Amino acid sequence: METKLNLISKIAEEDKSCKFKNVVHLLNVCNLKECFYMLNKNKAAGIDGVSYSEYAEDLDDNLENLVNRMKSFSYKPQPVKRVYIPKSNGKQRPLGIPSLEDKIVQMGITRILSAIYENDFMYFSYGFRPNCSCHDALQELDSIIMSHSVNHIIDADIEGFFDNVDHAWLMRCLEERISDKNFLRLIVRFLKSGIIEEGKFSKTETGTPQGGILSPILANIYLHYILDLWFEKKIKKTAKGYVGIVRYADDFIICVQYKEDVHRIFFELKNRLSKFNLSLSAEKTRIIEFGRYAVENARNKGKKASTFDFLGFTHYCNISRKGNFIVGRKTNRKRFTSKLKELNKWLKSVRNLFKIKELWKLLSSKLRGHFQYYGVSGNYNSIQNFYYYTLKLVFKWINRRSQKKSCNWESFNIYLNKYPLPKPKIRHSFYV
Repeated sequence: METKLNLISKIAEEDKSCKFKNVVHLLNVCNLKECFYMLNKNKAAGIDGVSYSEYAEDLDDNLENLVNRMKSFSYKPQPVKRVYIPKSNGKQRPLGIPSLEDKIVQMGITRILSAIYENDFMYFSYGFRPNCSCHDALQELDSIIMSHSVNHIIDADIEGFFDNVDHAWLMRCLEERISDKNFLRLIVRFLKSGIIEEGKFSKTETGTPQGGILSPILANIYLHYILDLWFEKKIKKTAKGYVGIVRYADDFIICVQYKEDVHRIFFELKNRLSKFNLSLSAEKTRIIEFGRYAVENARNKGKKASTFDFLGFTHYCNISRKGNFIVGRKTNRKRFTSKLKELNKWLKSVRNLFKIKELWKLLSSKLRGHFQYYGVSGNYNSIQNFYYYTLKLVFKWINRRSQKKSCNWESFNIYLNKYPLPKPKIRHSFYV
């Protein structure tokens, strides 16, 4: 399948007007077997309760049956099981868990769509793309602000994006590059498959369920046409000064030079999204002054310079050792608190399940993961504080393994020196 996908990708790159007429045939037994082995075998089962290991017992027969049903158009995706996970703001995020068989087909469709659209996507789109990460988006944002005359920021948040994607508009976006009706029909069936929540079925007239393998690529395609191309072809050409954008999935930041441009862009952005039945969150979307002169201007008004959040970091106006403006960033306060609460809860639950050496290995893995994400230029103080708070929590819970205290700070530090935990370290430097 990889060879065929590479060919599709090459054609799509060379001919931007090409429409692919026959791609559904790639969803055959051989290719879907590849997709099966690409799935995470530890993920939760869908509404039918079929696990990865159960499906694997008769994999060839199961896939043969699946392909035959797709060919006869009798295959219909099952409703997704809706669950909720807590967010850092205290609210809950809905996630949709598809059945295993539907995950296999979604993986196949996703690979085909990625081959077609990857070369179309704009350079400032970073979410859920190969060789693109949150840190790439953060570095690009830093580069924009530091390299251009940016004085204003539109911190944009689309209200309930994944729940409000318009199916008709999405299919029109897909038809720009795909004319295979059977392939498009299959995608529609996924969009209309419905949701099961607490045993009750609900139709899905809009949206793509978060948690599905297919949702990220569909979201990127949708926003590519309604936001990215519009910004590149219209906003950039009509702005009087510099404008730039960085987008990660439905989260994006617009950087603007002139005040008159920023208000016009904000107005046009609302109208543009409204055309596609989307809207900006009144609570989370803001226009702020940000850049080289923001601190001085705020001080003259008797205020503090504004900050904005992006991908888990709070960005603020800072000064380098030489007295020059730089973009400062630190772990978002809610994220910081949330991560510590999660760690505290975990330590409490496992304190008597493992020996200290085993607990140390697990804790080391968690710390490395935290430093790997949050260890970016300018954020050393935050990850250092996280490390110190972690030590306090560990000390507390290992002393509650029994009714009698097991160690004091002196013996704890001796053990820590002998078996050190990962130290805070900047993993991603933006100042190279």
